[in-house]
Amino acid sequence: MRRTNTPIPNKKEKQFGWIDQTISGISGAIEQAVFTQQYTHKGGWLQRIDPRAKLGMFLVMVITAGLSNSLLALACMYLLLLVIAHTSCISLDFFVRRVWLGIPFFAGVVILPSIFFAPSGRMFDLIVGPLHIGPSLATLLGAAVFVIRVGVSVSLAILLILSTSWSDLLKSLQAFRVPQVFILLLSMTYRYIFLFLHMANEMFEARKSRTVGRTTGYEQRRWLSGSMGSLMNRSFKMSNEVYAAMTARGFTGEVRTYNSFQMTVHDWLALTGTVVIALFISVLGSYF
Repeated sequence: MRRTNTPIPNKKEKQFGWIDQTISGISGAIEQAVFTQQYTHKGGWLQRIDPRAKLGMFLVMVITAGLSNSLLALACMYLLLLVIAHTSCISLDFFVRRVWLGIPFFAGVVILPSIFFAPSGRMFDLIVGPLHIGPSLATLLGAAVFVIRVGVSVSLAILLILSTSWSDLLKSLQAFRVPQVFILLLSMTYRYIFLFLHMANEMFEARKSRTVGRTTGYEQRRWLSGSMGSLMNRSFKMSNEVYAAMTARGFTGEVRTYNSFQMTVHDWLALTGTVVIALFISVLGSYF
């Protein structure tokens, strides 16, 4: 009789598959966040600019991209962002994949219905019940402009985050007179996200190490619901303890960093150049 080398499914791997996937997802999120923070310490062009100037440059370019309806102007702006990313020691492969792996899908879902409801000049007709719908060249061009506009805006946000540490970015918000309460909420939310990820990771690892037999779907759902309640309870308790400890150590609500901000000639030139480029792109978009 001939033996077959068919692998026997491991019941333990099947049992802990969902736990392993959850732990892997949490660890991957933490690792990606730590990896992106490494770019802030590189000596690229954006990293050497004052965070307040970078925030001003970001706002100017986002407003320009949001108001532009020209495909050529948006394409030129994105090419400029690729050049800036390269001079800032940011991997173009990582930068492009992080933006365009999800943007076309989500932006396409939003704009897709409007493509097929062209009032006139349809390229072809689709009969859906009593409706005759179809795309036109104008609706396709509008959809392309919308997708690229979203991609440029997200690329600008990613460039700002990759080239600026979170504490410096929060401190630069004070120069734009953002309410202190809003800055404090952003700061605490950012820190608590990583803390809760670590807590959830420990809970899943503890569950895996203490389970010896097979569990039913009901038991797994019961444990998940109980863990969610326990995590929420621990989060409320920890937030009160952390805030009490911060207040006892002299915390007044102001964001403080070790870096002292001072605008130089290079920073003013970068900010002025961004405004000039934004005006040029606006004029280019009005003609094309």
